[in-house]
Amino acid sequence: MTGKMVEFRVNGNSASGYVSESQSGSGSGVLVLQEWWGLVPQIKGVCDKLAENGFTAMAPDLYHGEFAEHTEMDKAGELMTSLPPERAARDMSAAIDHLLSLDSCSSNQVGVIGFCMGGMLTLMIASLEGNRVAVAAPFYGAPLEEGATDWSALSAKVEGHFAAQDDFFPPEAIANLETHLQELGKDVTFHIYDGTGHAFANEEDALGTYNQEASNVAWGRTIQLLSEI
Repeated sequence: MTGKMVEFRVNGNSASGYVSESQSGSGSGVLVLQEWWGLVPQIKGVCDKLAENGFTAMAPDLYHGEFAEHTEMDKAGELMTSLPPERAARDMSAAIDHLLSLDSCSSNQVGVIGFCMGGMLTLMIASLEGNRVAVAAPFYGAPLEEGATDWSALSAKVEGHFAAQDDFFPPEAIANLETHLQELGKDVTFHIYDGTGHAFANEEDALGTYNQEASNVAWGRTIQLLSEI
């Protein structure tokens, strides 16, 4: 790991997150949102990888110190379902404030990238934050319940990455959401990767679905998208 844990303020309270700064000393800001496991080393590694590519990345700890091992699927599900949506929204918004305040962040907007639960939260925070989010890259996660998100303020360019075999986020529902958002005039493209399952870009392969080829393509597209911040 090349980054560090930091504290930041949320409505007078304290929260924490992991920050990895651009290797060049300055780069566009990227908010990284965790899977249901929590702020685990793999998510910190995503921040480090973004820093190696010239970005300043921050992953807020949305579970406030809790996390689940890959052998603790029930715990991960419990942590995810018990996460208060309002608290998550406040933490993500405050993390954007902190990220934009860093000397190593050269942008006045951020990109957002998230995985599974974090993919769903990526689209939600992009909608809540309006033009503070320039681009968004959700991975195999999206708010699919009707009325779950108010899309009116969504102005970010969105490029999402989804699995062709995924019981959590079925590709048919993903395609329907893409069409709906495009009909609303949003700049949204969802890629569905043939032969992949949920969490195909997680190299720790907790679900046995890691697909290096698809992951490399999705990552390349994401770096290209983030370069537009």
